[in-house]
Amino acid sequence: MADIKKIATRESYGNTLAELGKTHEDIIVLDADLAGATKTSIFKKAFPDRHIDCGIAEANMAGVAAGLATCGKVPFMSTFAMFAAGRAFEQVRNSIGYPHLNVKIGATHAGISVGEDGATHQCNEDIALMREIPGMVVINPCDDTEARAAVKAAYEYIGPVYLRFGRLAIPVINDPETYKFEIGKGITMKEGSDVTIIATGLCVNEALNAAEKLSAEGINAEVINIHTIKPLDEELVIASAIKTGKVVTVEEHSIIGGLGSAVCETLSSKAPTKVLRIGINDTFGESGPAAELIKKYGLDADSIAAKVKEFCK
Repeated sequence: MADIKKIATRESYGNTLAELGKTHEDIIVLDADLAGATKTSIFKKAFPDRHIDCGIAEANMAGVAAGLATCGKVPFMSTFAMFAAGRAFEQVRNSIGYPHLNVKIGATHAGISVGEDGATHQCNEDIALMREIPGMVVINPCDDTEARAAVKAAYEYIGPVYLRFGRLAIPVINDPETYKFEIGKGITMKEGSDVTIIATGLCVNEALNAAEKLSAEGINAEVINIHTIKPLDEELVIASAIKTGKVVTVEEHSIIGGLGSAVCETLSSKAPTKVLRIGINDTFGESGPAAELIKKYGLDADSIAAKVKEFCK
């Protein structure tokens, strides 16, 4: 059996920006001295006059992006999630969110899979921070195919968008020939009847693998990919919750304020359902190989399957 192709979604980000740049001259890419890591160097090489390195000054970069947006440009400000959502939060909120400007935030190196960079760089709070900003769209793609489509959709959308990308190369699970992306619309990856597993980002592939393991144990799990955390596809979430009666959320993010919280907020008011949230449990990460950290923090397929099996008892 051939190896499954693996690509980091930050690579998808850089490649898609360069592709869009060929036909959309209004795109300006900003970076904070991390073009090599965020892969915006690909755009920079192709369009050096439309790439601005703002230096290690993320708050200032947000202000520059806001200014460009008021001039009719479509800026993509790029840096690590920890700095885009964390260090520059006030400027993103007040200079981009408050006036609802057409700025796209490309946040790479999100989550525990940043690996050896450790707790200071493993941003497990960014989805919570960004979904709190009124009018901010929050997207967390699960693979290369979805990430490319998300960047294109973000360009076409008028308003602020937060795009979350990872450092780790992950399996490509969607067929680029047939895949359809729509902001705010989740995707049912597998039909099921006993429990619903709602996942986002790299956890979608792990959830699918967990569903296979559960099937061998007689548990028929439905798997839903929620690439857009905000606006959440409430219709799909509610319908599946009613269908199975049990919901499990899986995210490479704190269980506080992210996908799990968004799902619980919806179900508690519109379709009360028993929910198990799987994610980072109110703790900081640590330095280590990404794959080992994913396993240690319970986000691998085996761990997800075990937790879902216990939940379904």
